[in-house]
Amino acid sequence: MKKALILLALIAVAAAAPLAQAQITLLATGSLTESRAGSYADLSGLNYPLENGAPANLLGGLGSGLAWASGNTFLALPDRGPNAIEYDTLIDNTASYIPRFHTITLDLKANKGTGLPFTLTPKLKDTTLLYSLTPLVYGSGENLGVGSGVPVENTRFKSYFSGRSDNFDPSKNSGYAGDARLDPEGIRVSNDGLSVFISDEYGPYVYQFLRATGTRLRAFKLPEHLFVSNLQPIGNDEISGNTSGRTANKGMEGLAITPDGKTLVGIMQTALIQDALLGGDAKNLLRLVVIDIASGKVREHGYLLTTGSGVSEIVALNNHEFLVDERDGKGLGDGSKAKVKQIFKIDLAGAVDITNMDGTEAATHAVSKTLFLDLVAAFGANGITPDQVPAKIEGIALGDDVKVGNTKYHTLWVANDNDFLQDYSGAGTNPNKFFVFGFTDADLAGSKYVPQNFWSILGCLR
Repeated sequence: MKKALILLALIAVAAAAPLAQAQITLLATGSLTESRAGSYADLSGLNYPLENGAPANLLGGLGSGLAWASGNTFLALPDRGPNAIEYDTLIDNTASYIPRFHTITLDLKANKGTGLPFTLTPKLKDTTLLYSLTPLVYGSGENLGVGSGVPVENTRFKSYFSGRSDNFDPSKNSGYAGDARLDPEGIRVSNDGLSVFISDEYGPYVYQFLRATGTRLRAFKLPEHLFVSNLQPIGNDEISGNTSGRTANKGMEGLAITPDGKTLVGIMQTALIQDALLGGDAKNLLRLVVIDIASGKVREHGYLLTTGSGVSEIVALNNHEFLVDERDGKGLGDGSKAKVKQIFKIDLAGAVDITNMDGTEAATHAVSKTLFLDLVAAFGANGITPDQVPAKIEGIALGDDVKVGNTKYHTLWVANDNDFLQDYSGAGTNPNKFFVFGFTDADLAGSKYVPQNFWSILGCLR
């Protein structure tokens, strides 16, 4: 009888205990350092030097944004160009780099040797430049020690966007869609595969482009309180010259699209100027901008930073839950050791609309968050020390499932923005890198992963 009671007690304890979660696993790593055009050359076909001497076709910064496009195809997004190269401080060292996205394949193959479960082979397939069919506003370069900001590639019907910080209309606020300056940071693909949506830091803007050509199709109207009124080519001057709007170079850093393809969710990198000035929790309040693609209607929700200095990306787990990439600026490329590279899970179901609230009130309605993955710890478990963790982990995407043995893993793809400084410390030690993590349903702690529903123009499901 006593043994039977003990056995029943053990069974009861086991039943009450939570199921053990599978370990989120690093499956593969890979680097993209060349194309058929050569070493660190993209496929834009641009064969001239920028004002700062860097090649106009320099392949870098791929992980500012990363989007899955079905199968093994992804889109990689550089930001405003190689401005980490010192050139002219009056324009924040920016150059007439034409914003673009790259179509790449990321092929996983089972590793038959030692090491990680898979090998990863990235390959650059195409480079697409971004332009407007209508004229854009460029800087003259007057009194800045530089020439005109008009890209040499411009034609009568193609006005290319540019990373140059002086390419704006000073009589308008930063939300004016006629400005040529663009600092792309987030990218997602429409469910029909025909369009890409890109978020930016200069406006902030959210634009829709034709995927095949890079033609801008649409500019979404965002809330006025996100914009600054006093525009300057130097970021610090813009910050000190405004009392409201996005902080310069810390605009809409991340962009998600829901699996049903109906909603975009953009997230600001840091607090708006007016929110930060209130202090307290408001200085750590980031605004999530939710856009209904069909109608253009917008609402906002709040996100509070934990230990990171900002957020770099957001990706949809399903139609209401998201993964958010919160980080510091430490690690490889910064000459320091990474500390904070964390991915949190949030749920917008039932979240309060904070559009008309000040930062103090909005902070009390911030969405709840749970830690999903500590990247520094995960890298460390695989022998990647904090000084070798890329400082700017900025691109995250979800992709096709894979199997390791009998275990099915969902895949999380992570990329770095190397600031076009592939030769950091002089030995090619900071290339464009991709990391693939595997996670199971158990790791989602009750949430459900719903892959994006890509379909062809014939309406067939992928």
